[in-house]
Amino acid sequence: MTTIQPSQAEHRVVRRADHQGCSEAFIDCRIPGSMPKYNYAFIGGGVSQSNKQVINLQEAHGFNIGGAGMPNGVTNNLHLHFTAEVFMCFSGEWTFRWGVDGKEGEFTMGEGGILSVPTWIYRGFTNTGPDDGFLFTCLGQNKTGGVIWSPDVIRQARETGLALAAADSKLVDLNALEGEALPELLEPMPQQDIDQLKRWSLEDMRARVTLEEDLVWSDRPTLDSVLPGGQKRLASVIGHGLTEDRDQQPRVFNPHGFAMAWLEAKPGEGLLRHRHHDSQVFLVRHGEWEVAFNDEADVTTRLGEWDLVSVPAGVWRSLKNVGTDVGRVLVITGSDARTQLEWSPEVVEQAEASGYALDPNGYVASTSTIALRAR
Repeated sequence: MTTIQPSQAEHRVVRRADHQGCSEAFIDCRIPGSMPKYNYAFIGGGVSQSNKQVINLQEAHGFNIGGAGMPNGVTNNLHLHFTAEVFMCFSGEWTFRWGVDGKEGEFTMGEGGILSVPTWIYRGFTNTGPDDGFLFTCLGQNKTGGVIWSPDVIRQARETGLALAAADSKLVDLNALEGEALPELLEPMPQQDIDQLKRWSLEDMRARVTLEEDLVWSDRPTLDSVLPGGQKRLASVIGHGLTEDRDQQPRVFNPHGFAMAWLEAKPGEGLLRHRHHDSQVFLVRHGEWEVAFNDEADVTTRLGEWDLVSVPAGVWRSLKNVGTDVGRVLVITGSDARTQLEWSPEVVEQAEASGYALDPNGYVASTSTIALRAR
């Protein structure tokens, strides 16, 4: 049986107070209008191009979680990703644009919005809100392959003295070589390859945005939802994740390497004890939450707003709203397939006593209907 010790649990928590941004993470960090901006690497190194980047938790999850903090008017310039890139807006207002020149389309998103940007397109974004803003980000795969900057960004960056090494795509400060040999530098993406990139309309991109009004909630998303302490609602955003509601569908279907869903519960409610074999992260948007680990729930940690915890695969866990108001957590699970939950025996027994169980396909159903299969 997989268990976790108190010191291990705390090591897996990244609190808001632990956020350490890097202001020199990318090649565009000196371009006028692109500073100051701060890149964060909470789980995995993401796509940072700086050796100065602090990574809070190095362990491979099958995805990376980071963040971007920028004042009003500051821009993160056009670049391309090979794996999924999802933006979760926790503060401010942000305008996203796409296309190698940034003119194929743009969309503005406020707090609570989630945008999944397609792979293999150039994208950039600007803080268009009145104050400092913050985006959490989730990138697919352990090794993302880094980023490719638009040719215009590479040109502007070289005018400021920054380039990328061809060998490892790390930053090269051309003004600080001090007699050292100039390494081979990374060149822009060839125009013939740019010409072959898919174009995305505003309508196409809007289908990959999930705003508050787009959320479709299930009030009985999991087996424990029929029990005191397990009452909640769940809105699937990307992938099927951990829902056990046979009628629940995610807004975005295509493979990302992870699933993402909002979980909302009143004080005293949440997820009762269960485990599964996928990596998982709970990221708090609103409220105060307690995560209890192990079969005996003998290791606990509390999370506040913007805190996150990584739960190891195979460990028993529960999640409870211990605040004074309705709380919301973003649940990120490391699989493109449905995550099969194993409930503790007491949850299974109590659910059956209430007239509910999981059908052979792993979805919640009435025990009276399930019993018909034996007839």
